[in-house]
This record gives sequence, C-alpha cells and structure tokens, in this order.
Amino acid sequence: MVDLAGWVASLDAVVELIAGRFGRVEPRRRVGAYLRGLLAGLERKNGWTLAEHAGAVSPDGMQRLLRTAGWDVDGVRDDLRGYVLDALGDPAGVFVIDETGFIKKGRRSAGVQRQYTGTTGKIDNCQLGVFLAYASPRGRALIDRELYLPKSWTGDRDRCERAGVPDEVEFATKPEQGLAMLERAHAAGVLHGWVSADEAYGQNRGFRDWLAARGVPFVLATRSDDLLTCPDGRRHEAKALAALVEPGVWERRSAGRGAHGERLYDWTVLALAGTGLPAGWGHWLLVRRQINPPPGKALELAFYRCAGPATTPVPELVRVAGARWAIEECFQTAKNEAGLDQYQVRDYRAWYAHITLSMLAAAYLAATRAAEHQRAAEKGDPQPAGQAAATTGSR
Repeated sequence: MVDLAGWVASLDAVVELIAGRFGRVEPRRRVGAYLRGLLAGLERKNGWTLAEHAGAVSPDGMQRLLRTAGWDVDGVRDDLRGYVLDALGDPAGVFVIDETGFIKKGRRSAGVQRQYTGTTGKIDNCQLGVFLAYASPRGRALIDRELYLPKSWTGDRDRCERAGVPDEVEFATKPEQGLAMLERAHAAGVLHGWVSADEAYGQNRGFRDWLAARGVPFVLATRSDDLLTCPDGRRHEAKALAALVEPGVWERRSAGRGAHGERLYDWTVLALAGTGLPAGWGHWLLVRRQINPPPGKALELAFYRCAGPATTPVPELVRVAGARWAIEECFQTAKNEAGLDQYQVRDYRAWYAHITLSMLAAAYLAATRAAEHQRAAEKGDPQPAGQAAATTGSR
C-alpha cells in the first residue's frame, strides 16, 4: 500500500529541516510551496508554473525567493548534504564529481557561453554546473554544486555585476571547483569513502595530491597517453602498460548493474610508484577492456589512476570505478523529476538558489525510495510498495 500520508509528512520534515535558514515567515512558507511544485507532475517547472501550482496569481513571489529573499542558500546546501548522508550513508559510499550542461539562449545568464557540454555531446550555448554526488548501496543523490564561470566572464567585471556575480568570485577550473566541494565535505567531517571522477579530474595532479594528503582513497579516470611511473622508476604511457599484460591476467567482473543488466568487462591492475602517498597505501593503474566490440572495431580500453590502502582488493577498485555512472542517474532524476534544468533565471544567486532546492527535492525522492526499500526488506517483500511513485514524485 502506498503511504501518501507518510510521504507528505517526510516532505514536511525536510521543509522543517531547513526552516532555520530563513529569517522571515514568508520565504519559509514559500520554499515549501516551491519544493512541492518541483515534485509535482508539472510539464514544466519554472516561476510561472510553480506559482500557479501554489495558487499565486503571478510568479513574483517565487522569483523573489530565488533572487532577493533573505535566506542562507549555502546553509541549505549544508543541510541537504547532511540529510542525504543520514538517509543514504553507508561504509561503501562513493563521492562522485562531474559536470552537466544547462542549454540557454542569449548571453546574459551567469556563466553562459558557447562551450562543450556532454548534455548534448557538442558545443552549445549553455551554462555548466560542477556537482558532487554521493552514491551508496542505499541510493544516490547530488549533495553540492558550483556554477562554472569561464574566463570570458571573470575577465569582464561589468558583465559579472549585471548578472549578480560577487566581486570576490574569480576564475576557478572545474577540478578546483570539485576540490572546493570536497573541502566543504572534509571540513564537515563527512568525507568518508572513495572519490571517483572522470579524466578531467584524474589528469589533474593537484586534485590527486589533495586527496592523498587527506587520506581520501580514489579511482579517477585518466587518458590512454597519461605518462605513469612504474615501481622500477621507468615511465610509460597507460596504453603501453596495458599492452604488456598477459592474456591470462585479465579478470572478468561486473562494474554494477545497468539498464540492460550486469555491465561486464575484463579488468587488470598494474602497480605504480607510490611517491607522495600515505604510509601503507598502494598506487595502481586499473584497466577496463571491452568484451565484445562491434564488428571491425578494436577492443576499447579505459584507464583509471587508483590510490588507497595497499590491501585493497581488485573487486573494490572495480566497484568504485563502476560507481561513477551513478551521478548521471542523479542528473537524469533531478532534471526529469525535480526541474533541475527548468529554471528561468539569469542571476548568479538565483541559479544557486534554484539548483539547491531542486537538489533537495531530488534528494527527498532518493531518501523516500531508500526508506521504502528498508520497510519492504523488514517485511520480507521482494518489491517495495510504492517504489515507482517514490521515484517519480507525486505524479
């Protein structure tokens, strides 16, 4: 049986969780309406539709909530992170960093320009957001965010001022933004578990060194031409090291379940020099090989730089490498079910306000789904009651 009353009470509890971040009653009430609108079965989730869903005659109140209302947006971000880790926290949890694009028209929205985005797989006029997700066997959700501002923006302070970008905000690379989010989690004492990211982060030495200096293990994708140092001091490209692997050394393992079942690949691990790592750690190159390439195509390889306790087994490295896809599911859920990309704001602060509330709404769905799984497991049910509805909000 679907527990609608319980879901409503859980959402009310989320609103109450962040209530202390609002100095006045009006925005505190409006944020509850905003979250309920984000979770509703609306075709579009922007200022107008959210206002109509809340019974307002104009979008002014919703726009004011995002742009000028007095509330602590970053404080809500911190509450969101704590909420997710309380609901989904697990010793096997992985922190994942990646970016996603928000297609836009014009040039006035903060950070917008023609740039490559994986959202469309091409160069588009868009904003880019860098995100931190948490993925565990209990579920996955986005927990932090940064708006990427290209140098064309940070080098034009008049343009920044018109979009509400504070004077103190300077250019930061995506790896630097990723580290800023990890630093916040580390400062809060919750950065426990592995970190995974794509090659834009794995190729960045400063990113790897930051993790190693704080004892945070990682599995980071890297390029085939990454020049790696072997234990004997010789240096080889990743693809050259993979070519030296004997046929019998590869192990067939799953990187986790996907839409079409287990994602099976062949894997191997090669030891690397461990300079600069904590005592008792190992440093490895993890290689993933495609099993059945299309006719006429060579076997596709993927490469990962890994560092962690020396006793880490190969299946654990494979598990963490496979966990990186979870952030794509987070983006899909947040966009499809919580309006992550459906905002109509140009202002820098408004972007953070909307994105944070959308992430919170999506986190509520993930927490509700995890709770349903837990209740079903306790009752011995093979399929949690109401799982589909918990996944898709109040449609």
